[in-house]
Amino acid sequence: MLSIQIVCVGKIKEVYLKDAISEYAKRLSKYCHIQIIEVSDEKLPTKLPASIMDEIKYKEAARILEQIRKDSYVICLDLLGKELSSEDFSKKIEDIGLRFNSCITFVIGGTLGLAENILSCANEKICFSKMTFPHQLIRVFLLEQLFRAFKILKKETYHW
Repeated sequence: MLSIQIVCVGKIKEVYLKDAISEYAKRLSKYCHIQIIEVSDEKLPTKLPASIMDEIKYKEAARILEQIRKDSYVICLDLLGKELSSEDFSKKIEDIGLRFNSCITFVIGGTLGLAENILSCANEKICFSKMTFPHQLIRVFLLEQLFRAFKILKKETYHW
């Protein structure tokens, strides 16, 4: 069974998001081993000069790198990544599972995004939208799209 690891920066505080994440993780457990790993985020100062932004991202990146399995296929969620349809995303999940690895790690950055050292070590980058969303909400989007991908692959109703 495919293992999917989601490494993300920061904790979810909102109950409604925790409930959605829990529900999709439960649904996904039928199709894959799912693991969500939260690493701590850096506190942002009230005024954020550009010189500090990279420093913050690299501190968070160090925590992320500690959590990524060495044998994993790494996909970063990034605004400059490739946009995929749900069907293409499901094919990608299937292809990775068949041709590359039995573990896929998705990486979701914090408020400032991901440091360059994380992006450069990724096997690929995907983008859910050119619009900006809170990183906490992207977790729900990712889990829902993973669930949809497995439903498409199994030719089960949900997507249609």
